[in-house]
Amino acid sequence: MDAYEEMIANTATPHAPWLVLPADNKWFTRLAVAAVIVDALDGLNLAYPKVDAQRRKELEAARKTLFGNKRV
Repeated sequence: MDAYEEMIANTATPHAPWLVLPADNKWFTRLAVAAVIVDALDGLNLAYPKVDAQRRKELEAARKTLFGNKRV
């Protein structure tokens, strides 16, 4: 157990931390993994890009070129 703890202490970084989760109960482990993923995604502060009117027209023209008049 000491080697395990030493490995985690020496290899975990703020940029790439180790997360130790219990694996003796599958539903709980999966719930814990999902919570870690949600927290990581929330921390990214993702947002859709702002698109001005000119760029929107260009994107619409590209869409029509690719798909014709079918709305996708």
